[in-house]
Amino acid sequence: MAPRRAEGRHAAEDELSSVGGRAHGYPRPQLRRAGWTSLNGTWAFALDPEARWRGPAEVAWDRVIDVPFSPETEQSGVGETGFYRACFYRRTFEAPDLRDGERLVLHFGAVDYEATVWVEGSVVARHVGGYTPFSADITDVLGARGAKEIVVRAEDDPADLAKPRGKQDWQREPHSIWYPRTTGIWQTVWMERVPRTSIGAVRWASSLTRWEIDCYVRIAGERRDDLRLRVQLHSDDALLADDTYAVVAGEVHRRIALSDPGIDDFRNHLLWSPECPILIQAEIELLGRDGEVLDRVRSYTALRSIAIQGDRVVLNGRPLPLRMVLDQGYWPGTGMTPPDDHALRRDVELARAMGFNGVRKHQKIEDPRYLYWADTLGLLVWEEMPSAYRFTSQSVERLTREWTDVIERDYSHPCVMAWVPFNESWGVPNLPDNARERHWVEALYHLTKTLDSTRPVVGNDGWESVATDIIGIHDYDADAERIARRYHAEEVRPRLFQRERPGGRLLVLDGHRGASDLPIILSEFGGIALRRGIPGIWGYSLCNDPGSFARAYEGLLAAVRSVELLSGFCYTQFADTYQEANGLLYADRTPKFPLHEIAAATRGRVAGHLQPDCLELRGREGPRQEGVVDPLVEDGG
Repeated sequence: MAPRRAEGRHAAEDELSSVGGRAHGYPRPQLRRAGWTSLNGTWAFALDPEARWRGPAEVAWDRVIDVPFSPETEQSGVGETGFYRACFYRRTFEAPDLRDGERLVLHFGAVDYEATVWVEGSVVARHVGGYTPFSADITDVLGARGAKEIVVRAEDDPADLAKPRGKQDWQREPHSIWYPRTTGIWQTVWMERVPRTSIGAVRWASSLTRWEIDCYVRIAGERRDDLRLRVQLHSDDALLADDTYAVVAGEVHRRIALSDPGIDDFRNHLLWSPECPILIQAEIELLGRDGEVLDRVRSYTALRSIAIQGDRVVLNGRPLPLRMVLDQGYWPGTGMTPPDDHALRRDVELARAMGFNGVRKHQKIEDPRYLYWADTLGLLVWEEMPSAYRFTSQSVERLTREWTDVIERDYSHPCVMAWVPFNESWGVPNLPDNARERHWVEALYHLTKTLDSTRPVVGNDGWESVATDIIGIHDYDADAERIARRYHAEEVRPRLFQRERPGGRLLVLDGHRGASDLPIILSEFGGIALRRGIPGIWGYSLCNDPGSFARAYEGLLAAVRSVELLSGFCYTQFADTYQEANGLLYADRTPKFPLHEIAAATRGRVAGHLQPDCLELRGREGPRQEGVVDPLVEDGG
């Protein structure tokens, strides 16, 4: 077994909770308090196929479910994969003792699609959107001491194609590239005690040109005018900042200037990158009139910049050749929910061990714990909004609202390098001919840039770009020589945009200015499936044995890596997912050929090197070359 990477003090501090033998990390990794309670585990459960029950009193409870696994999955203990519009959950819990005006907050990581929550018979929360978190202060409904009851109703019409649903199939059985549906609770349910006045939100950004950390904190709860906020930043054992600010109008927004050494070698001690993911630890204290600590949270951030310069993507001021893999984010038996926290970490480790420096999370907003491990271990993430499939006023409203919440949730993660609101014109099927659809893509591109001006936005990945910072091309031609010729041709940019149509679609629609100067990334290609003698599998091309599969991957990657036109690539895909058997790994994460051979094909065999400071900080012995892969895990998965 190859040595695992030493994270040491560079990893964000974390707390794990174990329920039923499964490890669950702090569900909100960038705003952590001492002590939290997971409510995962056994809940009473009932299906409501026609969505006739409106409240807890009407429900006929007839089974149990293992939360947070959706009722479609085996792990849930329900395994109902048919059509039903709603379901109900119920459990009791012992409320903790609350002191000095403390409040008890109930949190849901994600419930698909519309959720209503009762505590002790009172509605405490309503939420729409299957991929974003929501919370409720339940203190005022708790009443006397003793067991308290939570009931959750989740409504998720399987035939509704005007809501963001990603890869969730509308047919009874999964087909082609579509997978089983996910209904109801599918991320961690948890609760925490918070002070009467507390730290409600933390957001981070950084500037390398100013060598600053941008810190925004919003105060929640009872309003006070005598508050101050103390922010401490550490890297390793070094104190970077210890500042105190007045809280004005319930918030603090400050730029924290760090001592800039000015020399690249010294700067590298603080810069985050996939090769050297240095995190800056933060402790934030909310102080009262006399300096007493009212609330204390831990967080983390990083110094890093991502930008577009001409036709290249640039990380920390240096060109970044992207080597990405498309990751659907499904697991056998548990669907969109990881089996436990170790599975999320394992997926990040495996992507790195196969030679990739990034993933494109496809048609799914992943659990924040995945982003935590990507931040900690060093893996870039393209974050992509799950698509709706109809273009209606309702779908516009739904997707825009949820996408706004997604950006708010994940803005501070250093691993997130690009936002992708649309994929392959899904939800805007008449984009070339429908001005309203084009306006929506343009509007969501500009809204995303408004909410986050620090990252590139890929307006519509794959083809038919009307507003974008990167031209993404989806091309599943299995002929490596033909791929090389297509993108090696003279004057290839104008020919690509005017005549070539990978996937049968124009790459750029008329009126998109500046497309010829943007980075081009082959953001979907490959899709090679390995038969294994299993009927009904699907892929863009097929191989009969692992040897031919390895040769096909090596040849295709060699062709793509040879194309100077491309700023990077994203291979389809990370792991087999249900009937779509075109992963580099089987569904159980076992590699189809040895990990070090996959990595050699992904990276190429041209030697390079990292900065010496990064090597020292990573605790490695001796230089690590780009072409000499040190897998983080065993080849056997």
